[in-house]
Parts: sequence; C-alpha cells; structure tokens
Amino acid sequence: MSYVDGFVAAVPNENKQKYIEHAKLSATVFKEHGALKVTEAWGDNVPDGKVTSFPIAVNCGQNETVVFSSVIWPSKEVRDAGWEAIMQDPRMQPDQNPMPFDGKRLIYGGFEVIIEE
Repeated sequence: MSYVDGFVAAVPNENKQKYIEHAKLSATVFKEHGALKVTEAWGDNVPDGKVTSFPIAVNCGQNETVVFSSVIWPSKEVRDAGWEAIMQDPRMQPDQNPMPFDGKRLIYGGFEVIIEE
C-alpha cells in the first residue's frame, strides 16, 4: 500500500505567488526522490470552526489563506528514504527555497493508506 504525507499551513495572501514557486520546486524535488504525486491546494471554502478547524489548527490570520498539501509515496520505505534525501538536497535549504509562510504553524503527518480505490 502507498503512504501519504499531509500538510496544512497558513500562507499570507500577498505571498501566494511565492508559495506557488516554492511548491513547484518542492514538488520537483519530492518526485525526484520517489514521490508519485504532489498536490497543493489553495483554500477556497475553509470555514472557521467553533471547537476546531483548519484555520484554528494553523492559527490562520485575517490576511492569510489555508493551504492543504499531500505527497503520495509508493510505500513508507520509499517515503523514509525520500525524506532523508530531500533534507540533504540543496534545493530544499532555506537559503535556496525559503518557506513563504510561518513554518512554526505548519501541521503535518505521515499516514498509512488503509483504503485505496
């Protein structure tokens, strides 16, 4: 079964184009290191919640938009090896590909796929 990494972040609206450029380069690097597919989605219908929500989870400000990203890997083993290589790849270093958002508010996790249709 495949393996999925998921990410949610709040990106300043003024940085949308910078985010797209950052995400395109990141997607290239991820795919070179074994990812099957990378998806980046700019929030369009992301409601505030009363108890929890995407905006609450990333402390989304008034002039920010929630983004949702996923990376699909063929397996956890490929993912683990890929991440190790990605962290060493010079294109992913902050001076080469700075994050156009507050990385401290990024939430992420790795998920074992249990259904794939």
